[in-house]
Amino acid sequence: MLLRIPALLNAAQLQKVRALLADAEFVDGKLSAGFAAAKVKHNEEMRQEPERMQLLVRILMASLGHNARFRFGVLPHRVADPIFARYRPGMTYGDHVDDPIMGSSGPRFRSDVSMTLFLNEPQAYDGGELLMHTPFGAQRVKLPAGDAVVYPASSLHQVAEVTRGERLVALTWIQSYVRDPARRELLYELNQARELLLQEAPGAEHTGWVDRSYANLVRMWSEL
Repeated sequence: MLLRIPALLNAAQLQKVRALLADAEFVDGKLSAGFAAAKVKHNEEMRQEPERMQLLVRILMASLGHNARFRFGVLPHRVADPIFARYRPGMTYGDHVDDPIMGSSGPRFRSDVSMTLFLNEPQAYDGGELLMHTPFGAQRVKLPAGDAVVYPASSLHQVAEVTRGERLVALTWIQSYVRDPARRELLYELNQARELLLQEAPGAEHTGWVDRSYANLVRMWSEL
């Protein structure tokens, strides 16, 4: 499931993030890549200065914590500190899947879900689409600034070459309570129906059935 999260960051948050990144030092993105990914990765990533990173992490994690679509679509258990990446003309990231185990500098965790947060407007650069290979064909994702997309970390994906301007994004990875992406999608859709019923018919018997079924499926499939 590709799940778009509109306006994850608001205009004020975007302005603050861009200001923090404006004078940051960026280094070769291959430094954070695994063996296979390093062969196809050509971008730059912000060097992680502790004070700057603390401010950026605070902004992003607060937004994720308050976003219902993220919480119910991802069912997050652990969220990695973000990486801030930029692509300038000629830069790209070829086909790859994300590393299954992450956290070399901290607690190790399984990467179930990947997230790309777009930090500048799509008109600011040509190319740079996130290209997802799915059973239904290729999907290209290029969203407005502040919007994010989440997708299974096991998906084969790439970033198309940037031919003009600069693509600026934040990336993070999540270990979900529910490992299986098909189960997460089912729970997300079931919760949408559950929330609608709780609003429209909170006292109805069938609302209780759906509410209990959702809770017990989460209990059945969760890993802690």
